[in-house]
Amino acid sequence: MTKLLEWLLGVSFVGIAWGLVTFDLLDLQLPSVCKEVAWPIPVYLLVVFGCYSLATVGYRVATFNDCEDAAKELQAQIKEAKEDLKQKGLKM
Repeated sequence: MTKLLEWLLGVSFVGIAWGLVTFDLLDLQLPSVCKEVAWPIPVYLLVVFGCYSLATVGYRVATFNDCEDAAKELQAQIKEAKEDLKQKGLKM
Protein backbone atom coordinates (compact mmCIF):
# COMPACT_ATOMS: atom_id res chain seq x y z
CA MET A 1 0.00 0.00 0.00
CA THR A 2 1.43 3.36 -0.97
CA LYS A 3 1.77 6.23 1.46
CA LEU A 4 -0.97 8.15 -0.38
CA LEU A 5 -3.43 5.30 0.07
CA GLU A 6 -2.51 5.02 3.75
CA TRP A 7 -3.21 8.73 4.28
CA LEU A 8 -6.45 8.61 2.30
CA LEU A 9 -7.63 5.57 4.26
CA GLY A 10 -6.82 7.26 7.57
CA VAL A 11 -8.52 10.50 6.56
CA SER A 12 -11.56 8.55 5.36
CA PHE A 13 -11.91 6.70 8.66
CA VAL A 14 -11.56 9.90 10.66
CA GLY A 15 -14.02 11.69 8.37
CA ILE A 16 -16.59 8.93 8.65
CA ALA A 17 -16.25 8.79 12.43
CA TRP A 18 -16.53 12.59 12.62
CA GLY A 19 -19.64 12.59 10.46
CA LEU A 20 -21.28 9.84 12.50
CA VAL A 21 -20.64 11.64 15.79
CA THR A 22 -21.38 15.16 14.58
CA PHE A 23 -24.59 14.45 12.71
CA ASP A 24 -25.69 11.58 14.99
CA LEU A 25 -26.35 9.29 12.05
CA LEU A 26 -26.43 6.12 14.16
CA ASP A 27 -28.72 7.55 16.86
CA LEU A 28 -26.05 7.04 19.51
CA GLN A 29 -27.74 9.65 21.72
CA LEU A 30 -24.45 11.23 22.71
CA PRO A 31 -24.49 14.22 25.04
CA SER A 32 -24.40 17.62 23.40
CA VAL A 33 -20.92 18.20 24.82
CA CYS A 34 -19.57 15.47 22.52
CA LYS A 35 -21.11 17.17 19.50
CA GLU A 36 -19.71 20.56 20.55
CA VAL A 37 -16.24 19.04 20.86
CA ALA A 38 -16.57 17.16 17.56
CA TRP A 39 -17.40 20.20 15.40
CA PRO A 40 -13.94 21.87 15.42
CA ILE A 41 -11.94 18.62 15.21
CA PRO A 42 -11.24 18.95 11.43
CA VAL A 43 -9.71 22.38 12.01
CA TYR A 44 -7.55 21.06 14.84
CA LEU A 45 -6.43 18.12 12.70
CA LEU A 46 -5.54 20.49 9.86
CA VAL A 47 -3.40 22.59 12.23
CA VAL A 48 -1.71 19.46 13.60
CA PHE A 49 -1.00 18.25 10.06
CA GLY A 50 0.53 21.63 9.19
CA CYS A 51 2.75 21.54 12.27
CA TYR A 52 3.81 17.98 11.48
CA SER A 53 4.62 18.97 7.89
CA LEU A 54 6.71 21.97 8.98
CA ALA A 55 8.57 19.88 11.55
CA THR A 56 9.29 17.15 9.00
CA VAL A 57 10.57 19.58 6.38
CA GLY A 58 12.68 21.41 8.97
CA TYR A 59 14.19 18.17 10.24
CA ARG A 60 14.97 16.93 6.72
CA VAL A 61 16.62 20.23 5.80
CA ALA A 62 18.66 20.24 9.02
CA THR A 63 19.92 16.69 8.47
CA PHE A 64 20.52 16.96 4.71
CA ASN A 65 23.76 15.22 3.77
CA ASP A 66 26.45 17.02 1.78
CA CYS A 67 27.95 15.04 -1.08
CA GLU A 68 31.49 16.37 -1.19
CA ASP A 69 32.75 13.71 -3.60
CA ALA A 70 29.95 14.42 -6.06
CA ALA A 71 30.61 18.16 -5.78
CA LYS A 72 34.31 17.67 -6.59
CA GLU A 73 33.43 15.44 -9.54
CA LEU A 74 30.97 18.02 -10.84
CA GLN A 75 33.57 20.82 -10.52
CA ALA A 76 36.06 18.71 -12.48
CA GLN A 77 33.49 18.10 -15.23
CA ILE A 78 32.72 21.82 -15.42
CA LYS A 79 36.42 22.62 -15.71
CA GLU A 80 36.84 19.98 -18.43
CA ALA A 81 33.84 21.36 -20.35
CA LYS A 82 35.22 24.92 -20.17
CA GLU A 83 38.58 23.78 -21.50
CA ASP A 84 36.88 21.86 -24.30
CA LEU A 85 34.82 24.91 -25.26
CA LYS A 86 37.95 27.11 -25.24
CA GLN A 87 39.65 24.70 -27.63
CA LYS A 88 36.65 24.94 -29.95
CA GLY A 89 36.94 28.74 -30.02
CA LEU A 90 34.31 29.88 -27.53
CA LYS A 91 35.27 33.09 -25.71
CA MET A 92 34.25 33.45 -22.09
